[in-house]
This record gives sequence, C-alpha cells and structure tokens, in this order.
Amino acid sequence: MPTHNHPDRDPSQGHEPEKHEVDASAGYERTDASITGIVVFLTALAIFAAVTGLVCYGIGKVINAHMNKEDGPNTKWTKTVDVRQLGNLPSNPELQNKIATLTQSFPAPRLQFDDGNQDIAELHAREDLLLDNYTWIDQSKGTVRIPIDRAMELIAQQGLQVAPPAQVQPPMTGDNRPVVVMPLTDGFARTAFEQEEEHEEALKAQRGEQ
Repeated sequence: MPTHNHPDRDPSQGHEPEKHEVDASAGYERTDASITGIVVFLTALAIFAAVTGLVCYGIGKVINAHMNKEDGPNTKWTKTVDVRQLGNLPSNPELQNKIATLTQSFPAPRLQFDDGNQDIAELHAREDLLLDNYTWIDQSKGTVRIPIDRAMELIAQQGLQVAPPAQVQPPMTGDNRPVVVMPLTDGFARTAFEQEEEHEEALKAQRGEQ
C-alpha cells in the first residue's frame, strides 16, 4: 500500500491536528455560541410576557367592571379613599371629629369598633362598685346593700336564715283531695303468656272450690 510521507514529519509520532487560525475580532467563540438562537429565544420570551400581561390586565378590567356593576354606584360609604391623604389618624383631631359625627349619624344598630371592650370594662366597673361598697337599695325603708366580703362573714357567723313554713290553705268547695293509689303490679308489665297462666290457675281454683 503506498504511503505518503512528508519530508518534515516523523512517522513514529502519528498524525498531528490541523491548526486553525482564530479570528478574535468577534469577541467570542463562534463555534460554541449561536447568537441567532439566543436572540430568537429572548424575543419570543419577551413577546410571551407582554401578551400574558395584556391578557391578565384585560381579565382584571373585565372582573372589576362586573363587580362595580353589581355593587352599584359609589356613595360616601363605599367610595375609596387614598390612605396617603389620611395622614396620622390618632393625631388628626379634625378627622376624628368627622368620624365621631359620622358615627352618631349612622343608623342603628351600629357595630362596635372595639369589639365591645369598653362596654365590658364599664359593666365590670359597675359590678365591682356594687360588690365592694355599701349602697342604698331603698333609703326610705333603710335597706342597704353590703359588700360581698362582709356578707360572707355574716353568713359564716350567723348562718343562713330559715324560711318560714308554707301556710296550708284550706280546700275550697268542690276541690278534691288527690289520692295516691299503689300500683297493682311490681312495675313490670305481664306478658300475654303470664296472663293466660294466671287465668287458667284462677279457673282451676274455682273448680276445686266447687
């Protein structure tokens, strides 16, 4: 088989890879990266994101329009207020006065904005005043309500008052005095078989007497 020997190549070293000159003017390796594919992918991704955003925006507008149509026109109760215009609510006395006026003019029943904490606190304060202090029940009769601690001490010393026996009223004309009748059985209903046996025993007893 003919061989082609190069005069400058050593046959014992085998084939050497061919050397290619690299153009460094592009700034990247052209054989590893495809700029066209990357540009197409990014363009498609941007178009998809834009279309998705437009679809979501349109769906939101349709839903809001439908909800506004069901809710009806805005009033002073349903109108939205920009929270940035409210400022610091606790330190705004003018707004607090408006809220108080609006609360008083709002039709009953009104909802409690503090979950009833103020009413419960006032109720407990009134109960504590009645339980821990002397108060008049009827000043004309000299009836006084004493503190609960003093009442417990008096009950421990004197005991509870015994109620007087109830007065028995004489029966009126035509009234019948109830009479308690003892049951004929021991509380258990007899079966039909037991009733038949008792009837037969009664008949036998009558025949024996005859």
